[in-house]
Amino acid sequence: MDKRFWIILVVIAVVLGGVFFATNRNKSSTDSSKGTLTSHYEGKNSAGITLTEYGDFECPACGQYYNPMKQVAAKYNDQIRFQFRNFPLYQIHPNAISGARAAEAADQQGKYWEMHDKLYEENYAQQIATAQGSTYGTWTTDKDPSSDFNTYAKDLGLNVTKFQADFKSAKVNNLVQADLAEGNKLGVNSTPTFFINGKKISNPDATLEAFSKVIDAEIAKQSKK
Repeated sequence: MDKRFWIILVVIAVVLGGVFFATNRNKSSTDSSKGTLTSHYEGKNSAGITLTEYGDFECPACGQYYNPMKQVAAKYNDQIRFQFRNFPLYQIHPNAISGARAAEAADQQGKYWEMHDKLYEENYAQQIATAQGSTYGTWTTDKDPSSDFNTYAKDLGLNVTKFQADFKSAKVNNLVQADLAEGNKLGVNSTPTFFINGKKISNPDATLEAFSKVIDAEIAKQSKK
């Protein structure tokens, strides 16, 4: 068979295997009282609609949703607000909490979305390399990803010394833990999980078209109120 056929099959298998489920260990290890929930938003929200994603930067499925979500945020920038919250599945993704901390540390210098994008771009590149049978070392596969994060911080123009300190800080850790606790409270048990105006929805396909149908329906609904 054509080599491309097998590559496509491998990518599909990675995606299906990427929708991982959290366990009750999350519930016992998180405490929302330790920190304030994160508030990472994009969009002007003229229609009064917030689309929230609970995601894991190391999750293969979240990596597959990354580009469609960027397209959604761009298409509906004036109408909705896109929000991202942390839900690292640390039991099965050993670097997931570190990834969340890297994004939150970058936020302390005003570069949250830039680090968010970099982490997911590297995640997706790793998936493609794996599907093609090649090697691509990145933060998702490194035993200690700290050097990768420091490189990303430098590339984004951050003060690396401050980034390193913030990465290790209780403040950043508590932000991640507060998101985890809130996700557990809302019944999040896989990543990515999406909410529209606080209501959990079934995941649309990872395409702009699929999300557009859901969002357009919500916009129409809101306009009738």
